[in-house]
Amino acid sequence: MDRFAGAFTQWTVAFGRFTEIFTDGHWWTMGDYMENVGKTTKRLLVNAYPYINGGGSSGLMSGSSPEVSGYARPTKSVAKRFED
Repeated sequence: MDRFAGAFTQWTVAFGRFTEIFTDGHWWTMGDYMENVGKTTKRLLVNAYPYINGGGSSGLMSGSSPEVSGYARPTKSVAKRFED
């Protein structure tokens, strides 16, 4: 009868560990999901309404004419870039 009591208590310990891991895993997964939803929502709202909360990325995405900004000029020759 001692082995039966040991088996029962071991089963309850195993079930408790399974429940704890199952619950912690779901909390972790849902936490990551909600964090990503929140970040994505904030990013979409900033792009949709750039005048809220001090602007947004719309100012960064607007280009300027080449006469004003100029063109990028390479600092070294193309052959020299592949020698490194």
